[in-house]
Formats: sequence, C-alpha cells, structure tokens
Amino acid sequence: MVFTEVIENLNQVLEEKQPSKFSPTWILENNPQSYRYIWRNIRTETDEIDWDTVTSNLDRSFQKRWIRYRYKQAKKYENQDELNLVLNKYKDKLYTFISPVDEKDREIRNRIIISLVRIAQKGNVLAQDELIKWITFIIEVWLEKYYQVFKWKGYPDEVEDKIKGCIRCYKYTGSFIGYLFKTLEYSARGKPPQCSINDKLFDGENERIDFVVQETERYKYSSY
Repeated sequence: MVFTEVIENLNQVLEEKQPSKFSPTWILENNPQSYRYIWRNIRTETDEIDWDTVTSNLDRSFQKRWIRYRYKQAKKYENQDELNLVLNKYKDKLYTFISPVDEKDREIRNRIIISLVRIAQKGNVLAQDELIKWITFIIEVWLEKYYQVFKWKGYPDEVEDKIKGCIRCYKYTGSFIGYLFKTLEYSARGKPPQCSINDKLFDGENERIDFVVQETERYKYSSY
C-alpha cells in the first residue's frame, strides 16, 4: 500500500458511509488498514501523525467534516530543537514567505506555516514568535495591495494579536494564510483607517486606489 492508495480508500469509505463528521478515531474504526499505514508512515517533523497531510489530500467535500483533536490549554514552554526540526527541513524554502514564485511555492509555504502552527499550539512560544516574524512580511504586502485589509495599517500590535488568535484557533486543513486573511478582512469592517486609498505608493506616481482596482481584478484568495 502507498499513500495514494490510502487516500483513495479513505475517500471511498467516506463516500459510502457519509459521516457528518469524522476524526482519527473514526478512521481507526472504519478503515483500520489505512489508519495503520498513516500511523507508521505519515509523520510530522516532531514524530506525530501528520493528519494535515492526510486530510488536505482528501476530496474537498470531506475536508470540512474533519474534527481535529484539540490541545488542552497548553502550558507554555521554549524548545529551540523542536523548532529547528521544521526550520532545518525547509531552510532552502524560507524565501517563500517573502517572494513565492508560483503556486507550488505557496503550497510549500503553507506546509511550513501549518507545521509551525501545530508546534505553537502545543505551547512552544518560540514557534509562535517565528510564525509572527515571517507572517508579518506577508501582511505588510497585503496592506499595500488589498483594500479589504488596508485599514489595519498603523495597528501593528493589534495585527500581532490577530495572528496569535489565528494560531490558537486554527483547526482544519487548508490554507492558514487564507484563514488569516479572512479574519483580518472581517475584523477590519468598521475599523477607522489610519491611511487613505489616495496614499502615494512606491515611486510616488501611483496611489493606493490604483493597486486596489488592479489587485481586486487579478487576485483571488488562493493566491495570497
């Protein structure tokens, strides 16, 4: 059995049984062969079962039914070695936080982020700090390009609190970046801006509104 077969089997079982929700326990009870393969072979950098990799490869209709276990209120700790397991694995791909080249780079960036999110959710504050550092680069670009979130410019402390909240609450498979963007977008409504859509950008010959129109037409959430 290989991973593609495991995913095919899981999709088939889910299609047949149509559970409203499913979890690791559900998979163990209803498809033990696949569960055993996953337990042995699909592991995170910290040697836990990598359910994010599994669920992200399932049919989209089933992804939203996934119930991930919740960490209890995590006791905060610092473990640089645990953090380095992720950073060393992706050391040649950290550029994706600043300048992703294509969709493949964005997928890699999302894998890095989710790996760090899961460590941070366990309580490792170093992983949380690392995430905030890198995600801040992404948000700085958003504030210049997307009218939906530009009101957050001038509120760096509050933006950091939003990042921490998303790290704490992120549960499901999919793009953490998309989840963060939507969180900032919804919470920006009614917030008084500290910048104007008529602000001069870059060479001083263009205004923010010029990029708002261009980016609204060109970009979708999946490209963040």
